[in-house]
Amino acid sequence: MDYLDWFSTRITELRMQKGISARDMSLSLGQSESYINKIENKRTLPSMAGFIYICEYFGITPQDFFNINSPAPKKLKEVVQELEKLTDSQLGHVLLIVRDIIGNK
Repeated sequence: MDYLDWFSTRITELRMQKGISARDMSLSLGQSESYINKIENKRTLPSMAGFIYICEYFGITPQDFFNINSPAPKKLKEVVQELEKLTDSQLGHVLLIVRDIIGNK
């Protein structure tokens, strides 16, 4: 896997899920208006502190960021938080629905 390509693609995907432009995200992070664009176009990488700020901006942890099995980590966190409120029986129903959706019986 080319991690530089994946890294820039991941930021783009997460930014688009949030529905914000690269310029607005850059400015929200206190950076120049082209900061995120340069990262997404593989012209630069953020510093470690910059990466942490990016994760905080998305409302995820660095671990969530690098979880290649989760295309939408923030939404997954929200779903899990809501699922934690359900009873065992309710969770069983949700599990059946999820399995039906993904075609895994």
